[in-house]
Amino acid sequence: MRDGDEYVVNGQKLWSQPLFCDAMYALVRTDPEAPKHRGISYFLVDMQTPGITVKPLIDMSNGHHFNEVYFENVRVPRPGLLGELNRGWYMATTTLSYERSGIEGPAAAARYVRLLTQYAKETQRHSKPMAEDPLLRQRLGQLATEVEVARALAWRIASIQTKGDIPGPEAPALKVFGSELFQRIAQTGMQMLGLYGQLDPDSKWAPLAGAIERLYLVSVSRTIAAGTSEIQRNIIAERGLSLPR
Repeated sequence: MRDGDEYVVNGQKLWSQPLFCDAMYALVRTDPEAPKHRGISYFLVDMQTPGITVKPLIDMSNGHHFNEVYFENVRVPRPGLLGELNRGWYMATTTLSYERSGIEGPAAAARYVRLLTQYAKETQRHSKPMAEDPLLRQRLGQLATEVEVARALAWRIASIQTKGDIPGPEAPALKVFGSELFQRIAQTGMQMLGLYGQLDPDSKWAPLAGAIERLYLVSVSRTIAAGTSEIQRNIIAERGLSLPR
């Protein structure tokens, strides 16, 4: 609701990350009569503004990555409106394209595959190195191949951004492939480590300093955060393959 030179915001937002931020972006419905994605505006909100309450959300990895944010008659000055009134969703789609790029992901995935490969070389199972298990060798080889696929997608996105362009279907392609790749790496790691894979980093018995236990827990949300895998595939179909909605 607009009141003079200010906008008054009420509502709540789950899964936000403003705990250590001076300001946050907020997508606010400024025209309740508009259909679907229209009638939404993009604001930059000072976190010290009266009426904002932040409550932590602790996830199953015992991490504090997200919060629930409440807005009670929060007054946002007119300069806090970014872009045009009621056209914030179009700005948000650009923001999401950059968020979903995730070009750092393949480097992290490669690190986990290297850790598991080294573990297989150094660890005995049934009186012989795990690396001699043909099924495990194929599994690690497949993951290493998929890391290179993700890396190629990341380089393609980086090339687009270097030219000053906005990533199109390339971003959701890396998002869906990369997030599901992390889950496959975590599942392979848990199978390799067995029951020891459930030990958290605080345990002296945890293999690989508990890295796989933590990856297994946090990777669950990767196919949900920043848009589910189903959403990513729909974007690829519509924008990349020109298929109907």
